[in-house]
Amino acid sequence: MNNLPITDKFVSLYGDTEYRVYTSPGRINIIGEHTDYNGGFVLPGAVDKAMVAAIRFNGTDKINAYALDLNEQASFGLNEEDAPTQHWAKYIFGVIRELQKRGAVLNEGFDTVFAGDVPLGAGMSSSAALESTYAFAMNDMLALGFNKMELAKIGQATEHNYVGVKCGIMDQFASIHGKAGHLMRLDCKSGEFEYVSFDPAKYGYKVCLVDSCVKHELVGSPYNKRRESCERAVKAIQKLHPEVEFMRDAKLEWLEEVIGEITQEDYIRALYARQEVDRLLEACDAMEKGDYETAGRKMYGTHIGMSVLYEVSCEELDFVNEVAKECGVAGSRVMGGGFGGCTINIVKEDKYDNFVKTVQERYKEKFGLSCKIYPVVISDGARRLQ
Repeated sequence: MNNLPITDKFVSLYGDTEYRVYTSPGRINIIGEHTDYNGGFVLPGAVDKAMVAAIRFNGTDKINAYALDLNEQASFGLNEEDAPTQHWAKYIFGVIRELQKRGAVLNEGFDTVFAGDVPLGAGMSSSAALESTYAFAMNDMLALGFNKMELAKIGQATEHNYVGVKCGIMDQFASIHGKAGHLMRLDCKSGEFEYVSFDPAKYGYKVCLVDSCVKHELVGSPYNKRRESCERAVKAIQKLHPEVEFMRDAKLEWLEEVIGEITQEDYIRALYARQEVDRLLEACDAMEKGDYETAGRKMYGTHIGMSVLYEVSCEELDFVNEVAKECGVAGSRVMGGGFGGCTINIVKEDKYDNFVKTVQERYKEKFGLSCKIYPVVISDGARRLQ
């Protein structure tokens, strides 16, 4: 995104041009949803939509932050008792605290302005992009020496300890490690990963997101509840197979062995998580061979699993998925945590325009809402701009 409004606002607020500008992107995930905290694999890529921040140390013990998109300001200290009340400011504060917990000497505040064009609520991880921007920036500005995976873990710990979301590592990992023209197959158990060339255009395909523009607010914490279901299933399996650490480690027949010891709900959640591990590996193998049709079928399988077993889809996303199927889209599924947001779609180029037109018209007719289309461009990860 254009960083001129950010730097102009920085100068108007803080009256100084001695700043640095950093960015970190949102992400897509082709397949492998809710697998990261189950020790499985994910296949994300960074996108060309990002958070951008101008930052300058200010010689005080306060952080003065301005969220340009929200037109909101926050000031807070560097100690645990100084936590800000604004939700968005907790991401910045949490990153600073997690850096300090890991031994970073960070006793000077800074002035900052940030903004982004990562669509909010679309499952593209605007929060991880924000965390990664500040983690990368502090590491660079202070020469702290943390490697990229540690920076991703700092963002993840921020979510756990300061935002209250027990997320896996994928979002922050992708935002930090992104590489143009490549997806990343990450083993969430070992932390090992490899870049996988991703060039759908070479084989006559396009990738786009369809944003439902809805986000269903649910009572309680459905994300954490699903994680807890999988953890209970693992505990039951461990009684017979102590080597199992995550659902990824369990054989499907081992899950069948404990049906009587866990609830039906825990069973179907764990079943989805285990099946998704296999689907991802099969889809990844297919894409490396240029077989996007097979990969697409695996994506449809993921959508069914997320809708029926994990129950994190919604009427709007299921409708978009059905329209994609009717239009001959190779692969389509809900992307992100669920309950709204986007589907991700791999579409043959000669079917792309018809799909976009059809889904927009039928979605508007069905729900009275306009969905948004985001073409996907795979981009680089966190970096300094100026």
